Amino acid sequence: MKQKDWFKDRGYPHFTNRTNIRFRGKVKNYILNSENIAKHSFYPLIYKEIIQRRYKLSKRNGKVSRSHTEVKDDKIVSSKKVRKILYATHLDAHIYSYYTRKLQAEYERYISQNESLSSSITAYRKIPVANKSKFKNNVHFASDVFEEIKKRDDCVVLAFDIENFFPSLDHKLLKRIWTKVLNLKALPPDYYNIYKAVTNFSYVRLEDLKPKPSHFDEKEFAKLKKNGKNSFFSSSRELFDSGITIYKNQKLNGSKEVVGIPQGLPISALLANIYMIPFDESIIKTLYENHKVFYRRYSDDIVIVCDKSDMEDIKLFVDNHIKKINLSISIPKTEITFFEKIDGKLVCYQIVGGVKKLNRPLNYLGFEFYGYQTLLKSKNIAAFYRDMKASIKRKAKRIQAVRERTLTDNPAIFKRKIFRLYSFKGVKPRLIKNRKYRGNYVRYVYKAAEEMNSPEIKRQIRNHWNILQKTIKKYYPKN
Repeated sequence: MKQKDWFKDRGYPHFTNRTNIRFRGKVKNYILNSENIAKHSFYPLIYKEIIQRRYKLSKRNGKVSRSHTEVKDDKIVSSKKVRKILYATHLDAHIYSYYTRKLQAEYERYISQNESLSSSITAYRKIPVANKSKFKNNVHFASDVFEEIKKRDDCVVLAFDIENFFPSLDHKLLKRIWTKVLNLKALPPDYYNIYKAVTNFSYVRLEDLKPKPSHFDEKEFAKLKKNGKNSFFSSSRELFDSGITIYKNQKLNGSKEVVGIPQGLPISALLANIYMIPFDESIIKTLYENHKVFYRRYSDDIVIVCDKSDMEDIKLFVDNHIKKINLSISIPKTEITFFEKIDGKLVCYQIVGGVKKLNRPLNYLGFEFYGYQTLLKSKNIAAFYRDMKASIKRKAKRIQAVRERTLTDNPAIFKRKIFRLYSFKGVKPRLIKNRKYRGNYVRYVYKAAEEMNSPEIKRQIRNHWNILQKTIKKYYPKN
């Protein structure tokens, strides 16, 4: 299979400009020289928060129901999920991408020495689909777990989530395992400089870059963009002279040591996988070989399929060995789902407050598995419709503004884009200006239904066209 080019242009504005195509060769040559990287000075990152609404089960006054709020420490708080993302300047991102390519090869070499280990780690890897020229995705990974449950019939599935994964990685341990993967006694100077950059990082909050008298000037930014510069400042000196606050990573563990790496860099996911090697190896060596468990880890999501009689021992083992790499399991996010056949039908249940609750599914990688059927998570479908309606509303406002300014209108273009993004009309992949358009969420749903042989998945969005038409009718400005 053809490997993707690591030199990827990124469209976001940062403290340095995007790489001009004329200088692509020069920049590549700079990055390919390890001596340059060993002494390269990395810019501060930009920090932003991505807020995801969640409509989840929560217990209040002895009753369990779905809500946008939950109870924590006897207080009612929002259940929204806040993802903290940090991203690098364009040159720094190119460097991280190149070293991800190099280090990924070493990581694959290391884990391929144990087939059971290699097959258990699914996230952030290119795993070929058997007899096909494409790679596995979440649909395949989830399907593998569900098929294993079907084979076993009577079993229990333990789903664990690592608490504050990226912000909690121990720096010394990361360096030790990183060095081991390279089969060296110490990190080479170029790798060591990258290690320092991802552990001793600094950042500027995106909200601080909003127009302020002494900081970022929006008119100046527009002027820079007009002159071909997609950056917040014209130079590094202007950035550091602006007086804007630059924060340092100050996340401390129980021993008052700085921990954590940024989530959002091209190399972050790979380093997280490398960090988990001792834990993965312990699971394979002890639980897989002695208890014949089925183990899969997708980043910080851990799934173990085992016999009911082994459940308590395995829970204890996981908790003890995750602590050995200075991490902890999130107790509220731990799910235990039982499967068994009743009258020839595979069903599921969970124990809630000591009571057996039938039809409580296993939630994994965006799917709900009930044993006898597989569905998309309802919150994912809700997010799709929410995004659809918000996008139509935004585009309709934009069309209205254009109409008022130019006295022209082009509803065909407006609708064509919407159909491509949010309907079955955007399912077929095609080339758009030398880049492949891979389809939309509807295509993903159709492919999932096909891959999992679960037509019930496709039926979940059978009304998407009617909802789309009603939303367009509501927001599109009439003549």
